Amino acid sequence: MEKIYTAVATSLGEGRAGSARTSDGSVEVELAIPVEMGGPGGATNPEQLFALGYSACFHSALKGQGRQLGIPVENSAVTAEVSIGKSDGGVGFGLSVVLHIEMTGVSQADAERVVAAAHQVCPYSNATRGNIEVTLEVEVA
Repeated sequence: MEKIYTAVATSLGEGRAGSARTSDGSVEVELAIPVEMGGPGGATNPEQLFALGYSACFHSALKGQGRQLGIPVENSAVTAEVSIGKSDGGVGFGLSVVLHIEMTGVSQADAERVVAAAHQVCPYSNATRGNIEVTLEVEVA
């Protein structure tokens, strides 16, 4: 792979209970274990950060594939739900993702076609493919 850009981030403290920041200082967050996992909550966590990145990246891929296919992707939104749980077999943890994709002004068939194309080119989709379950839900209003 020919690298175009490299993001650098550092986590400090106790990992899930600490802080993280990017090398350029544009993002700096406190981290806390979610209440649902026995922690105090009150700050972001890796799953939320992954959901932010995946939804933004997939949305960009959706717009780009819409242009390539001649399908207007307007009034669109991508919501990523990233879940963490015990992996099958009970050893370690795993992730799953549900991407809710909403758009207007196109047929359901065209929406599904552009979403499928975006799923093939999105770097997050390519990184997760075969590693974690990703479900695509497409809604046309």
